[in-house]
Amino acid sequence: QVQLVESGGGLVQPGGSLRLSCAASGSIFSINAMGWYRQAPGKQRELVAAITSGGSTNYADSVKGRFTISRDNAKNTVYLQMNSLKPEDTAVYYCNADKGGMDYWGKGTLVTVSS
Repeated sequence: QVQLVESGGGLVQPGGSLRLSCAASGSIFSINAMGWYRQAPGKQRELVAAITSGGSTNYADSVKGRFTISRDNAKNTVYLQMNSLKPEDTAVYYCNADKGGMDYWGKGTLVTVSS
């Protein structure tokens, strides 16, 4: 089992920045990739960014150039730096871990971008 705990969400004005953190614990050996997904009200959950165990990254087109995913293996933590935030970035952000074909999810953290 893998446990994931997100933190760092909150209310921010358009153009502002936030950094989300996801701390992993439990059976974290051999996690293939970790990522951030988001789900806005009335919409499906979508991939925001992902990073493999080798450090390769992937981003949704809507966040390229604004968001950066990174990981600190020593702390078993993945980060999502979000800059130039827009109202359409408002959503619950979920941390995901892919291990052996199984998906693990955190409970989510709410990001609200509003003036």
